Amino acid sequence: MNQQLAGYAPTPVAARMENHGRHMLKVAMASGQDLYARTGSVVAYEGFVQYEPNPPAARQIASQWVTGEGAPVMKCSGDGLLYLADYGADVVVINLDNDALSVNGTNVLAFDAHLQWGAERVKGMAKFAGQGLWNVQFAGTGWVALTSRGTPIVVDCGRGEDETYVDPDALVAWSPALKVKGKRSFKASSLIGRGSGEAYQMAFSGQGIVVVQPSEDSTDRLRVRG
Repeated sequence: MNQQLAGYAPTPVAARMENHGRHMLKVAMASGQDLYARTGSVVAYEGFVQYEPNPPAARQIASQWVTGEGAPVMKCSGDGLLYLADYGADVVVINLDNDALSVNGTNVLAFDAHLQWGAERVKGMAKFAGQGLWNVQFAGTGWVALTSRGTPIVVDCGRGEDETYVDPDALVAWSPALKVKGKRSFKASSLIGRGSGEAYQMAFSGQGIVVVQPSEDSTDRLRVRG
């Protein structure tokens, strides 16, 4: 039986964050290298690892981009290996190198605690979504792990002058340098988005990337009013 299961055994550590299969994240923990992870995402760990749910440093920031009780992240510290997952979603690992990334809060799985991060209101979207659309922006050098409902596509918006249009409920992340605006159209109602009536899209232009998942977020991020 051990030989039959050998292909699923943990692999040697190669990086701070890496995939173990498509649906699990492996994080190499070490003293002084704390991690923020989505609450409830740890499925296993090895070594000595401590957890601090709803840490004060993250409580105020996290409350801006979620609804419900408390902050959605916990602080992890110690030495060992952490294994994280989010209901079988695909895991995407990104190593920021003095760079920035804006992420849909529901797609954040884990990130290095030393990164600069905070909730950002998406400019130009308030008239489409009441008080606006909030994302979490990360900046600096370090690791970020995202989730995607299926294998995502990464669109390079710098290849041409045309805008890239995305269903807000399928959006995972984008480069903060991109220009963003909202658009709605009756004609596109059967092309982008589900349901009847108008179609609502986010239009991106400039130099950067957009990450899109093949499944719409069930939280309905963009509720149009008026």
